[in-house]
Amino acid sequence: MGVFAVGQSYRRKEDDRFIIGRGRYGDDVNLPGQSYACFVRSPHAHARILNIDSADALAAPGVLAVLTGRDMAADGLGGMPCIAMLPGRDGTPGNVTPCRSALCVDIARHAGDPVAMVIAQSWQQARDGAESVSVDYEELPAVTDAIAALAPGAPQIWPEAPGNLVVDWEQGDRAATDAGFARAHHVTRLRLINNRLVANAMEPRMAIAEYDPATDQYTMHTATQGVFRWRGLAAEAVFHIPPEKMRVRTYDVGGSFGMKAFLYPEQIATLWAAKKTGLTVKWTAERAESFLTDNQGRDQVNDAELALDKDGKMLAVRVHTISNVGAYASVMGPGVSTIGAGGLQVGVYAVPVMYLNVKPAFTNTTPTDAYRGAGRPEAAYIIERLVDAAAREMGIAPDELRARNFIRPDQMPYATAGGYSYDSGDFLNVMNEAKRLADWEGFAARKRERMARGELSGIGMAYYVERSAGPPMETARVDVLPDDSIRVFMGNQSNGMGHETVYAQIIADALGVPFERISVTSGDTNELPSGGLSGGSGSGLMGGGAASLAAEATIAKGRLIAAEQLEAAPVDIEYEAGFFRIAGTDRAISLWDAARASGAAGLGANGEYHNTPFQFPNGCHICEVGIDPETGIIRILNFTAVDDFGHVLNPMIVEGQVHGGIVQGLGQALGEHAVYDPQTGQMLSGSFMDYWMPRADDMPGFNIAFKNTPCATNEMGIKGCGEAGSTGAPPALVNAVLDAVAHLGIRHLDMPLTPFAMWRALRGGKK
Repeated sequence: MGVFAVGQSYRRKEDDRFIIGRGRYGDDVNLPGQSYACFVRSPHAHARILNIDSADALAAPGVLAVLTGRDMAADGLGGMPCIAMLPGRDGTPGNVTPCRSALCVDIARHAGDPVAMVIAQSWQQARDGAESVSVDYEELPAVTDAIAALAPGAPQIWPEAPGNLVVDWEQGDRAATDAGFARAHHVTRLRLINNRLVANAMEPRMAIAEYDPATDQYTMHTATQGVFRWRGLAAEAVFHIPPEKMRVRTYDVGGSFGMKAFLYPEQIATLWAAKKTGLTVKWTAERAESFLTDNQGRDQVNDAELALDKDGKMLAVRVHTISNVGAYASVMGPGVSTIGAGGLQVGVYAVPVMYLNVKPAFTNTTPTDAYRGAGRPEAAYIIERLVDAAAREMGIAPDELRARNFIRPDQMPYATAGGYSYDSGDFLNVMNEAKRLADWEGFAARKRERMARGELSGIGMAYYVERSAGPPMETARVDVLPDDSIRVFMGNQSNGMGHETVYAQIIADALGVPFERISVTSGDTNELPSGGLSGGSGSGLMGGGAASLAAEATIAKGRLIAAEQLEAAPVDIEYEAGFFRIAGTDRAISLWDAARASGAAGLGANGEYHNTPFQFPNGCHICEVGIDPETGIIRILNFTAVDDFGHVLNPMIVEGQVHGGIVQGLGQALGEHAVYDPQTGQMLSGSFMDYWMPRADDMPGFNIAFKNTPCATNEMGIKGCGEAGSTGAPPALVNAVLDAVAHLGIRHLDMPLTPFAMWRALRGGKK
């Protein structure tokens, strides 16, 4: 099939090599003569580094070097930047702390903070050497909870951030919102905890660093979501070199969810060490290191309020949020709970006014940053929990309360109280389709049957809206090769989303050639002049737009070659289905002939696509649960998701994205939780023995459907899909559980709803 590939459910090209073990992940990369790094990490959550004695380590077999933060500081390396420092309510800058050093110089600020690195001839020798390094610490008081960190007298983490406050940030119309609450007939209030999560990607983080003194060229091999973004953050700010002096390479990536999009200490340290020692240095995280040091997600406390009139019409939303950014302001860390979520707390409802106040706080924990949704799941959780609670308090059915307040299609484009312009969507139609597929009306009978056999049962819905965008710019190159194949090189990076298939579909349609002849690759800053990254559910639009423009530019170049070969004027050359033809004649040459006429390198061109306004994917998720009252175990009996993703490029791949996102969202709701000891700051859930992860047998089959309205703000009609499942699933499940236990007087529960948490709530509820 050569044309009309977009919109078809092509099976993923990349899966064959993954299934037979021929994927190439970071740890599969090995270079001649490489050495190995292991990091000495602080056992304390907060401690002053008094002395580092490396004599025993240097005498250990195979150890080549021991390097410290003071060595790094002496070499003048910059810190890892935060690009999301925002102005506070009065317009003054936030409390900007020094950029994080890759190795601690004087103070370690969370358990697992790297204080030294050992380089040896083998991984085991590096590990043995690291255990031989002796560090004298002066332990300092620690704080792990964001609310406690902002309280008077809390341990001070950064002198530059008094009271541990990052910024006091606000959005919306405070006075108008207060007025809306003053005239309200009913106000619903909830304190909602969005629990902290560990990303737990299948492939751990890694780095291989090289330095060539002859050319003064750095090379970093590492798992990223975009080699150009990584280079852009590291080259000038940290190493003080122009970007062209640094090559970054990424291969297959075994999961990321935002976590691998940014800089990490180990990457910077290995690259610095490669130059300092003249060695090629490799590091791969152990799973315990991943738990301690990978950027974590969520961790917010939200005091949320919804004002309504006597008919259930929403008048105002007001939210006060305290978020936990951890020990350091990561690249986008403070932005997740502020600009990442800000404005979406009104959801898909015609709420006239809103006010949001966010106070991110430093704590002695692992930094938090973007995790699948990056603030939008937190916003959806707030409004969808409020709507269900308000419906119960006012005696209105939850679907009816939503229907009364939905923004209507005839109101589009709609300027929301949160500052966005929704361009398209038919929310009532989507909800009704979800209700039909979930057999919403038949639930009462199913509930009676389950209660007759002693099982509690509930049904809940959530209507989410997401904001997708991606980076400001994305690039691609199309090369038509003389061997009748096409190679596409992308500026962004797949970490499991099916890029090799979807971009091949786009190029197949753009060039009118067989899908099977097209291969797609990415992950090398030497292949393109610039590029972006995969993030914000923007890969389909941004990468697809760049690929389409590259194909158009390739046709334009080919038209000139065809004109020369056919001895005609370029304006007389038409292109269709892989052939250049003189208009009105049968004289033609193929795209492949044009490539051969171009020379040994073939025919190719670059495309650069610039961002359009935000897109707003949305959908209704309905969850049906059963609960064993004796054990507190929750069974997910049915889960239905009807989503509006605009123009869907590959339905099979999109459905897989929804499946994965739902499982991650349900994982958060049911059991995932990063827990720290409040006194010592030690992570208590630092292994799979202690951190619950969803398994296949915890999940039902999913009912997935699309009810799409094309996006009106981009020519492809696309709305991103990658983060939708993790946005809609948590409130749908929690609302279902609360529906099951409402008759017991239980009005509120926080995630995660573990069996013990449910059992304890049920004991209290019965009493």
